[in-house]
Amino acid sequence: MTGNPTAQPIGMRLNHVADPGGGGGPAGGGPKLASSPAEKKAAANTIERDIEPGTHTAGAWADHETDAAVKAFAAKDGDGWLTSGALKAAHHTWGEQVKGLMTMLSQDKSALRSANATLTGTDVGIGAAARRTSVLDQYSQPPTK
Repeated sequence: MTGNPTAQPIGMRLNHVADPGGGGGPAGGGPKLASSPAEKKAAANTIERDIEPGTHTAGAWADHETDAAVKAFAAKDGDGWLTSGALKAAHHTWGEQVKGLMTMLSQDKSALRSANATLTGTDVGIGAAARRTSVLDQYSQPPTK
């Protein structure tokens, strides 16, 4: 909340209709989520063909360049720069983060590919359970005029 008395308070609004573009955020909010099986497949393929290889390539380049910098600052006569050790530690942390990102991308890709089967199976299961035979089914419908 600001000091401006005419400003609207910031917070959750439960009585707010979602924008036509989707979501409850401001108009033109974030990107549209893939919801059809074809869109999910395309998103998974984009992760596999573009994002994962690009991330791997960028990571390999950064590994090479960082290793070169660590060696350049390393001790040559027994007295190296502190920068070498700091770069090595930062590089290790960065490497763990890249591994985490690659794992997340792989999980997202798998989730996109399996989401349609999961949702379809759930829909069929709910539909089957929702309409069981009733004792009233043995009686005929009243005639319509």
